Amino acid sequence: MSLHPSLAAVRVAVRRTLAALLAEQPGGAPAPEAAVLVACSGGPDSLALLSATVFEGHKLGLRVIGATVDHGLQDDSAAHAARVVEQMAGLGADETATARVEVQGGGQGPEAAAREARYAVLDQLAEHFGAIGVLLGHTLDDQAETVLLGLTRGSGGRSLAGMRRSFGPYRRPLLDVTRTDTVTACQVEGIEYWNDPHNLDPAYARVRVRRKVLPLLEDELGPGVTGALARTADQLRADMELLDRLAEEAYADLVDPEGIEVAALAELPRATRSRVLRLAALDAGATGAELFHVHVAALGHLVASHTGGAETQLPGHVTAYLSSGGRNGRLRFRPTAVQG
Repeated sequence: MSLHPSLAAVRVAVRRTLAALLAEQPGGAPAPEAAVLVACSGGPDSLALLSATVFEGHKLGLRVIGATVDHGLQDDSAAHAARVVEQMAGLGADETATARVEVQGGGQGPEAAAREARYAVLDQLAEHFGAIGVLLGHTLDDQAETVLLGLTRGSGGRSLAGMRRSFGPYRRPLLDVTRTDTVTACQVEGIEYWNDPHNLDPAYARVRVRRKVLPLLEDELGPGVTGALARTADQLRADMELLDRLAEEAYADLVDPEGIEVAALAELPRATRSRVLRLAALDAGATGAELFHVHVAALGHLVASHTGGAETQLPGHVTAYLSSGGRNGRLRFRPTAVQG
């Protein structure tokens, strides 16, 4: 009996990711008791991912750790986390872990704050279990939604490049797999999944894109819009990574304890200069999740002003300023003064 195409799609994607992870290990093979951590919310994407990782990972000698994070944003969140732990064990995870986090806004939206808290916990769990990788369940549909949201917000190439396939220990095996396939894979395996109420709440822009905008585009422009948006992200990602490397090299050459020379910044191509300014702001302590194009543009205007003493405030209580006027000035940073 042949394997259902949706189940095969999920397993093949996971198999490729695990093979790539192992290729990064000394000798290209897992150390004894090597583990891979799978972040699991109880939804169809992450449950399909966990099931496939158990199937593929055990063949490779990997221990599979299922982890769920309770954000405490719903009244029954603790009970739901307990159900997910039970499910993960039932699907064959060698160990399970759950952690409750307190989501604090700190000027961020609820989604950004929850994401920051979740990654902090996953970092700790990965270190605790010595995981060679952490698998996330984002799909091709999630990627298309990210690209479309970035396009409508005018967020530039960084947002249009979408979610990274890998960063640090994290991997997204399912970025070429549709949400339809993950749901179908769960149904084929008899896995009961949870539908997060937040995924139905039109107060969230992503939900409106998912339930209204993308279906409308598919109806009006023909099928394939979702896949085309995801491919666009892949094409732009390579360009963005090259520009980022060039900017990192330029920043390393330009920065010193006295700041960055305005004249040297002016000589950089615009695409490199904007990235150097962003790196400088992050290095000074600006909050990455809240550092948007408008802030980088403000830094560009500040540098172009050649006005000594001019300043602009950045998220994270950081102030950028010019040490002196003219092209001999330097871009510097200091903590933003607290108004008392």
